[in-house]
Amino acid sequence: MKKLPVQARTSEIFNFLEKLPFIPTEAELDALISGCGPKTSTFLQLLKETGARAGDAHSLKWTDIDCEVGTVRITPEKGSKPRIFKLSSKLLSRVLALKGKASNRIFSKHLRTQRRLFQKQRKTLARKLQNPRLLQIHFHTFRHWKATMEYHKTRDTLHVMHILGHKNIMNTLKYTQLVDFQGDEYTSKAIKDTEEARQLIENGFEYVCITLDDIMLFRKRK
Repeated sequence: MKKLPVQARTSEIFNFLEKLPFIPTEAELDALISGCGPKTSTFLQLLKETGARAGDAHSLKWTDIDCEVGTVRITPEKGSKPRIFKLSSKLLSRVLALKGKASNRIFSKHLRTQRRLFQKQRKTLARKLQNPRLLQIHFHTFRHWKATMEYHKTRDTLHVMHILGHKNIMNTLKYTQLVDFQGDEYTSKAIKDTEEARQLIENGFEYVCITLDDIMLFRKRK
């Protein structure tokens, strides 16, 4: 049996190693959003609030927006589960401001063109703000950030799995190791079942709110 050279075997090993995603601060994301043009900033804010893949967000049609309740319906491109998200009033206003041209899609530019424009603006802002970390932020970084923030709030992997539309929980678990809970004051739970809700209340948890997808959030002081 012919053995591979050490260098080749080492290279094979490293090809299977997966790097943990870079997670910027919210201030860094907001700096990018506010520093880009109207269309790009709206696209970035949408990625931040929904955690959608860039391709999913880019393919959105005006019929996916419900202006009365302020929601957006995400139709996945990679076999993930469809989701509905509540948009902030600020983002909804930005999205509606883009309407005008005779197009059934919200973002009319090709995704590749939109990405190149973002990269150009990102480079300018990184230099202007003297923050090279901004150069590590890509469209998909917003999805990573959303996942870690949701897990930080709820400590519930199934909730994060639902937000991202994952069908395999193994794709979601990598985000749990990115969150440092040191200094948190609460333990949180995200559930749907009313019997589980009753048991949580009996165990000292307090009800916080219910999400658009009827997921109830509870918390308890440590």
